[in-house]
Amino acid sequence: MTVMLETAQLDKQFVLHLQGGVRIRVLHDVNFAVSAGECVALVGPSGAGKSTLLRSLYGNYRADNGHIRIRHAGDMVDIATAAPRDVVQVREHTLGYVSQFLRVVPRVAALDIVADAAHDTMPEEARRRAAALLRRLNIPPHLHGLPPATFSGGEQQRINLARGFIGAHPILLLDEPTASLDNANRDIVIAMIREAKAAGTAIVGIFHDTMVRDAIADRLYPVTALQEAA
Repeated sequence: MTVMLETAQLDKQFVLHLQGGVRIRVLHDVNFAVSAGECVALVGPSGAGKSTLLRSLYGNYRADNGHIRIRHAGDMVDIATAAPRDVVQVREHTLGYVSQFLRVVPRVAALDIVADAAHDTMPEEARRRAAALLRRLNIPPHLHGLPPATFSGGEQQRINLARGFIGAHPILLLDEPTASLDNANRDIVIAMIREAKAAGTAIVGIFHDTMVRDAIADRLYPVTALQEAA
């Protein structure tokens, strides 16, 4: 099977400048690969570094050592060393990300927030697909034209999910995608993830809901908490 994402000897630490320059090691020697159509679930205790790893894969956190190779446009691009403009291109066309929290421009309608994430798609088609995704995720049409700032936590999470799935990226990172959802909407998201896998999407995710994890993950990758500080 085609490897879509792989890490090699990945390290990440944070420097606490207000604490005398203390260095906190969060990730050390992370090595794993994800193939097309495969879902790998990151597991480990709270604070072990699962979200840090996910953000490093997306390029939000710069790795201190090692490699994060993403299959993009036929080549393997190393997110750990790539120029910012190259990271932007990888995100637009190859690497999708669904975070736990919705962060968008205020006063922009939910429909436009989702449609804007459909890169390389004509505006009319992007809005049609956005509306269909929102309806599938039980966001009623009368909310499509409203900014989501006043939406409930579960509604905002479903906006995030629609943004993440509309691009049909070959690689998708999911940070607790069902954490704020009721059972009915959780089952819809499980179905969407399964459909993405069947279409060949490689997925790395954090799923604290064991039922969700068991339903979609092909294997687990343990993230171990590091206790060292220097």
